Amino acid sequence: MQNIKIEESQNLISETESKKTFSRKEGQLAVDCYETPSDFVILAAIAGVKIEDLDISIENNILIIDGFREIPGKEENRKYFLKECYWGAFSRKIVLSEDVDIARAEAFFQKGILKIKIPRIKRIKEKKLEVKKGDK
Repeated sequence: MQNIKIEESQNLISETESKKTFSRKEGQLAVDCYETPSDFVILAAIAGVKIEDLDISIENNILIIDGFREIPGKEENRKYFLKECYWGAFSRKIVLSEDVDIARAEAFFQKGILKIKIPRIKRIKEKKLEVKKGDK
């Protein structure tokens, strides 16, 4: 599996962003999202996408996946009778339901599948307070 760096903000303009500028429309990436007791996990089938054409960031508990899929070969002399594959720029924003640990988030790419693991932050939900004498 190849590890992909997850940026903590979207302040940098990547090569993917510059490619998106030339695209007339943008596709929405299909994803599967599930949670475990310790992580949020996102899976996406992105066969044909180069790792350098992916931009993944997390900001304010929103996961943002941007990418670009090049059409193989040249478009010349193609007369489609069925066209279901999406080529060009794509993106997806996923709102995470609770706080996450951005510093430990990881993304992996293997056999055309992107897997993102984002650890949840465990918060103490209940605490008993001890009553002390005096006024502080």
